[in-house]
This record gives sequence, structure tokens and C-alpha cells, in this order.
Amino acid sequence: MKKHKSLLLLMTLILAIGTALAGCGSNNNEGAGSSGNKPKEQVFRMNLASEPPTLDPGQAQDNNSNTIINAVFEGLTRKGPDGEEVPGVAEKWDISEDGLKYVFTLRNDARWSNGDPVTAKDFEFAWKRVLDPGFAPAPPYAYQLYYIKNAEAYNLGELDDPDQVGVKAVDDHTLEVTLENPTPYFLSLMSFQTYYPLHSSVKDNDKWATKAETIIGNGPFKIASMTKGQKIELAKNDQYWDHQSIKLEKVHMSIVNSSATELSSYRNDELDYAGHPVGNIPTDQLAAVKKQMPDELNIKGISSTYFYIFNTTQEPFDNVNIRKAFSMAIDRQAIVDKITQGGQIPAFGFVPPGIKGEKDEFRKEVPDKYFEENIDEAKKLLDQGMKEKGYTTLPAVTLIHNSDDNHKKIALAIADMWKNNLGVQVQVQNQEWGVFLKNRSALNYQVARSGWGADYNDPMTYIDMWTSGGGNNDTGFKNEEYDKLVKDAYATDDNAKRMELMAQAEKILVEDNQVVMPIYYYSNVSLIKPWMKGINIDFKGDLDFSRAYVE
Repeated sequence: MKKHKSLLLLMTLILAIGTALAGCGSNNNEGAGSSGNKPKEQVFRMNLASEPPTLDPGQAQDNNSNTIINAVFEGLTRKGPDGEEVPGVAEKWDISEDGLKYVFTLRNDARWSNGDPVTAKDFEFAWKRVLDPGFAPAPPYAYQLYYIKNAEAYNLGELDDPDQVGVKAVDDHTLEVTLENPTPYFLSLMSFQTYYPLHSSVKDNDKWATKAETIIGNGPFKIASMTKGQKIELAKNDQYWDHQSIKLEKVHMSIVNSSATELSSYRNDELDYAGHPVGNIPTDQLAAVKKQMPDELNIKGISSTYFYIFNTTQEPFDNVNIRKAFSMAIDRQAIVDKITQGGQIPAFGFVPPGIKGEKDEFRKEVPDKYFEENIDEAKKLLDQGMKEKGYTTLPAVTLIHNSDDNHKKIALAIADMWKNNLGVQVQVQNQEWGVFLKNRSALNYQVARSGWGADYNDPMTYIDMWTSGGGNNDTGFKNEEYDKLVKDAYATDDNAKRMELMAQAEKILVEDNQVVMPIYYYSNVSLIKPWMKGINIDFKGDLDFSRAYVE
């Protein structure tokens, strides 16, 4: 899934935004856990580390946006507490014997927040909108719909007629979907935001996702208000088909880009949850938190990866040996032991633990031994790469990360390792989240922080994003062999063969080309007040508060 901000993650002028968290400046409870000052009503209070770039399900690609979108919209299925797909807008579905046709039956009581019925046409419209080659800016997750027959051809402009795309509203309550190939995880994709429906009103309003009053959703909550740069407030959606199961009346989300301030507000009982996105708790205070609030602290491994990406189109990282040198010259164990300190695992592959393989976990079946840390070898590779490029000195290098004190600590530590181990001076630059994403997408960088959490439980969610021209491929990497491996994995329903093909693709990505520099596999480090029940953090670190309540 999604970019951490992202697993995910990620990831200030406190005085300028101090009003977003009342009482942040004082802390009368630094040395203890909860004071017991719980909300008097069914309200959940959390913080977003940055302003969501968009609330359009067809354009979203980050954790902050998706946390809100997943509360305001719902797909044909939704994720259950264990990550399994359970009925959402669709009350049932039938799958053909060959696995190529899905017929979804929508609930009669599914409603938009304004009371209009949710129909099969709302799904057909939303999916074809994402695939429309004229839709700008190009949706980063359009490729996630390529499982549908003729979807890729239409999106790439090779097919003019959208009616030939394999999604059709047979009637208001029946959606027929035809696939290119059998896809064993297709039902889990139905709970992913790019597959959410859209209300017909968006057709006449390009700015619909920027105002609370024009965002019409079909999920458990609706947007009550948005104050840019300060807060977003949600309210229970009484039109939601399962509204009787929703106990929270309100969700208050502050927007403060400081994990220290977030933790202070949690200590002061101004927040019920701290740690979003993935583990956003100050690392230098984690030891104290473990000691003072052990019953409120949650640390669990999740299927997300923290990594750096190289711009393979820009010097000096258009040379593979220089990329390999940089990746081999850092100490990942030192980073997780001395900086993150939250149970993270050093990463030498891209697919994290916890993702299904042929019979067990993919990472157990395919060990991540694609490279090793070796300073002497890294120096040799750097020299070789410089000779290949004709360099006498390495061009200036800048590493960018989105504004976050934890990301900054990691970046400074890695830059110091590059200086000490390779003799390379690297400038570290932080950027506001929206600017950071735009620069990555436009390939306006050399090295950049990134994070990725699973969109569904299959290695493909980590593999197909790096195909040529992929909407989330922010590296400029293009490789015909890689693209073919992904295409062949799509085309077979032989699970053993699929895993073999994806393992070959991961090797090309990480070992042969070092397009990504894996750093660690995430853990989720979060704090939850004892009165908050039903908060779910799934296998990939996504936060689901839809069935939460104050006890």
C-alpha cells in the first residue's frame, strides 16, 4: 500500500500550529501513563503527522489520506479483524469455475451519506474513471486495476472503448467483473481504496475532494469539518448499512508534524492513540514509554518495509555499482538497535515477513540474502562505478525525506555512515509531505526515503509496483525482463510458479540492480488508552477504528 509517510512511516513550527492540540505546551504527566481522563462521549482522538494530500480514493497513495478514506468509503468487501475479506457493500458474490468472472450482489440498504442508494454503476464509474487515460493527474494506482479484462489496454490508450473493459453494472444491485487471468487475491483487492465507488456528483465537480460538504461517502463515517493544516473531524454516518455496529459518534484528528508533541498530548490525555503512521513515537523516548506505560504500549511486527530509493535516471545513481556501494556501506543492525529501537528487523530484501508464500511465508521460503554489508567491497564498487562514469570526484549527493524527526534521525545516521565508510559527503534535506511526494513522482531527487505496506497479502503487492511506467515506480527503473516476470506471474494460477517468478523479479530489483536500498522491516509501535476498545492494527500496520468504542 501505501507510501509511509506509509508500514508506513514514517513517519515544525509547533507554535504556529499549537492550537491543533489544546494544552500541548504544558505537560503535568510526563512521568506516568494515563491519568484516567477519558472522553465523556463516544469520541476517538488521534493525530495525523501531516496534511493528507488528497481524499480522492482514485488519487490517494499515502497512509494519512487512506486512514480517512477507509473510514469514509467502503468497497465491495472490507477487512475483518484478522485481515480477511468480509462482505462490505456486496452482501455476496459468485465466482466462475475458471476464476475469471465475479458477480457481486450489492446490499439493498447500502446508502451514500446523503441518503442516495449505492449502485453497481457507482463502482463501474469509479473504476473506469481511474483507468481513463485522460484523467489527470494520472492515478498512481491505475495498475492495480489491470487484473480486469482490457483495463490495461484502455488505460494505456490502446483501446478506445471503455465498454470493453471487464466491469459492467448489470442492474443497480449486480456488478459483473471479468478478469484477464485468475487472481487468487482479487477479493482482498475489493477492500482497497482504488476499488471504492464514487457518488455521481463528482462528475461535475473537479474539486469535490477538497471540501467536507462535497465529499459524499458510503462508509461508517462522514467528514464533519476540515481546517487545513490543523484538524479533520469525522462524524458517524447514520446512512451506513451497518450503522448499528458503529459506536463512535465522532473522530477528532489533529494535524501536528511532531512525534514529541503527539506523545506529550497522549500523556496529557488529549489523544487516545499515538503512533500514526507506523510507529510515530519519538525513538529517544521509547525506553521511558516502555517503562512507564507498558500496558498501553503495543509493539508488533507488520508486513511493511522501510527503504531508500535511488533515482536511476540521475547522476551518480544511474550507475548500478554506485547504488550497490551505497547500500552495502551502512549498518542496518545499528540503525534498529540504536535509533528505531522498536523491534524492527534489518532488511536485505523488499518483501517483508508475514506475506503469504506457496505454503508458508514468502520470506521463509525465499530468504532475503540478495546482498550483504561489506565496507571494503562497497569501496571497490564505488571506485569501479566512478571509473565507469569517468568521475574523479563524486557529484554532490542530496538525500531527501519527508518532515519527521524519526526519519531525520535515520537519514543523518545513514549520511554519517556514508561519510565514514565511503568518504562521501551527503546533504540531508527534509521536505513537507506533499512537496516530497511530488518531487519523488517527478524524479526530482537523487536518494529519497520511502516505505511500503501491503495492499493485499501476496508478494505481488511489493513486486508489480516496479514495472516500467508503474504509478508508484518513482525510480525511473525500466527492465523488460522484470516486466515479463510480472506479466507471467499474473498469467498463471500455479502458486508455486507464481512465487518462483516473483522471487526472480525481487532478485533483479534488489540484487542485480539495487534500485531500492532496503533498511528494515517495520514494526508497529503505538500507544492506546485503556478505555479505547476495538482498535485494530492489521497485518500491514493499517489503523482501523471503525468498530472501536470508549468503555
